[in-house]
Amino acid sequence: QVQLVESGGGLVQAGGSLRLSCAASGRTFSSYAMAWFRQAPGKERDFVCAISWSGGWTNYADSVKGRFTISRDNAKNTVSLQMNSLKPEDTAVYYCAAGPVPGNYHYDYWGQGTQVTVSS
Repeated sequence: QVQLVESGGGLVQAGGSLRLSCAASGRTFSSYAMAWFRQAPGKERDFVCAISWSGGWTNYADSVKGRFTISRDNAKNTVSLQMNSLKPEDTAVYYCAAGPVPGNYHYDYWGQGTQVTVSS
């Protein structure tokens, strides 16, 4: 069982940066692939990025490639999302997820989400 709690969301102007964090409970954090998804109002939840168990492999949606960076610290049971050059279309609730396989696949555990709003 893994519990996930996101933080770091907020309001930022276009072109700005935010750093999201996800704190995980449980001693098996390092055995899970981690990912970030987002859901904009009236839209389906979309894959943003993922990172492997060791942190050695990452994958990004084309819409965020080159602007967002996912990282993890297995000693601290945290995964982070550094978001730069933010655009109004990045506005969404961002969710942290844990699962067996990195990438845009099934994830077993989800956080409650954190709101990111980018103003133009």
